[in-house]
Amino acid sequence: MEGTESTSRERTAGGDGKQDVDSMVLLSNKPLHRFVRKEPRSFGIVLVIFGCAEILMGFHLGSEDAPTSQSIYIPFWQGFLFVVCGSLSIHTEIHPSKKMVTTCLAMYVISLLGIIVSGGFRISCILQYQFLTWFYHSDHWDFYRAKQISGIEGLLLTSSLCALALLIFLCVITSAALRSTRTQVLVQHIAAPQRDTTSN
Repeated sequence: MEGTESTSRERTAGGDGKQDVDSMVLLSNKPLHRFVRKEPRSFGIVLVIFGCAEILMGFHLGSEDAPTSQSIYIPFWQGFLFVVCGSLSIHTEIHPSKKMVTTCLAMYVISLLGIIVSGGFRISCILQYQFLTWFYHSDHWDFYRAKQISGIEGLLLTSSLCALALLIFLCVITSAALRSTRTQVLVQHIAAPQRDTTSN
């Protein structure tokens, strides 16, 4: 009877130890779950939409003879970056891991740098087309064509600024999750209770 009780206690202790290990692992992954609770998949879907819009508009701008953002292929490489960032955000929410979060952060930073470059170039294109609309004011066809291209560039610039805000937010929560993913294990040694031996 005593042997059965001791065995059951050992199993209970073993089960409690396993639960402690599971809770420890859960605590170590808790910052990643905080990142997942921010729903990066929703932001990823929006980034994919922005990326597809960039790529589609790139084909339209490619047929223009006038200098546009297509001159340095901005719609294609920026749209590709948006699609990659969005796909990584969607995948990271489904399969969260520290490696994937680090990859997401790297792509977010690269996309932010790309938006800065494309934004400066598109602002110069818009200013140039504003001058062309004044220059072609007498020619209605060239006037409306310049206004149309300027409107497309302005629309793409606005979408890039919206994506910029999303990427900054994702960078903040991603970096916060990576800074918090540090597993701290505390090992406590408990001495076994001493038994009083009485000499007969």
